[in-house]
Amino acid sequence: MTQRPEGLSAYIAVTAAYWAFMLTDGALRMLVLLHFHTLGFSPVQLAYLFVLYEIAGMATNLAAGWIAARFGLTSTLYAGLGLQVLALLTLTQLDPGWTVGVSVAFVMIVQGASGVAKDLAKMSSKSAVKLLAPTEGGGLFRWVAVLTGSKNAVKGLGFLLGAALLATLGFIWAVLVMAVVLGAILIAVAILMPSGLPKGRKGAKFSEVFSKSANVNWLSAARVFLFGARDVWFVVGIPIYFYAVLSDGTEDGNRAAFFMIGTFMAVWVILYGAVQASAPKILRAAERSEDDLIRAARSWAALLFCVPAALMGAVLMTSGPEPWLTITLVIGLLVFGAIFAVNSSLHSYLILSFTQAERVTMDVGFYYMANASGRLLGTVLSGLTYQIGGLPLVLGTAALMVAIAALTSGKLQVQSSEARS
Repeated sequence: MTQRPEGLSAYIAVTAAYWAFMLTDGALRMLVLLHFHTLGFSPVQLAYLFVLYEIAGMATNLAAGWIAARFGLTSTLYAGLGLQVLALLTLTQLDPGWTVGVSVAFVMIVQGASGVAKDLAKMSSKSAVKLLAPTEGGGLFRWVAVLTGSKNAVKGLGFLLGAALLATLGFIWAVLVMAVVLGAILIAVAILMPSGLPKGRKGAKFSEVFSKSANVNWLSAARVFLFGARDVWFVVGIPIYFYAVLSDGTEDGNRAAFFMIGTFMAVWVILYGAVQASAPKILRAAERSEDDLIRAARSWAALLFCVPAALMGAVLMTSGPEPWLTITLVIGLLVFGAIFAVNSSLHSYLILSFTQAERVTMDVGFYYMANASGRLLGTVLSGLTYQIGGLPLVLGTAALMVAIAALTSGKLQVQSSEARS
């Protein structure tokens, strides 16, 4: 009988908690986007709803790395789940009679709390992999790929769940159901969590969150532009474009559009997650040196650049929405998702490879602060570019950001054997 790897039980528990969180995170994003679009919010106003979510993520990741080092990873994981439950319950107090300005401010604040919750849970889960994964046979890459890939597949189901709940239960009841379910999962995880995660160290200093490693810093910079390139079309541009194409403006037409948009976003993220989980096989990581994988970061980003550039060209060739263009966009964005997934999974492995066990939460927190910065940049540009220049400007901006990510990835240096030890 094969012996279970040490730390596997804790890894399974952390992964299950992270799945539950990301299901509600994906559903909430789709609920908010589609609900407020039907209320007449402009693309820029819709982007505003997610701005504080990303700003909160930037600040949270810096602080969370220190908090986890000081008080332990389970404390930040439980805090993330609990705060998400509170954010969901607060959102049920939204009053349809409020003005647009008040509604935007209220949802921004709640989304900010949800952003804090997400990054507490994410930093805890990703850091746990570094500490729990076996070091032999490419175990670190496999475990982080499974965690990241499965998380995104679950988030994709959340997009579909959010669209379905909005169409069947309405906004308030959908949010309330998610809060109750996530609260029950938090209680179960807190009771059943096995040992294996560190308890924290009293001497941890906040100044330690800023890395002195050039590779950590260059990889974090590449992450900013990689995720900015995704969110510049993902957050507002493509969902609103598809809504304009698919809905005839009637209640039944809106409901059908909700399901189709939710289904596309779900399929995209599920595909993204499946490819992420398979990235070690796609990259043949078990047969390649770490130096080869470091060099691969630039070439895979360069390949990704071709997709939004080609899609921008296709949109510019047409005078308006046409069936062939919609099909081309769907296929092209799925291809983007697959290549993007390999890039993202490779980054997630490299940050854990570059860091050392004693400061893993610090470096992972800093890295995901950069991730949140990219998402913030992409979120703001998503509404702004769509409102100014429509889909061509959205896709052109995505292509430019991927190109910058490729150039930045080229700054990564292969590591000496001493640096890895």
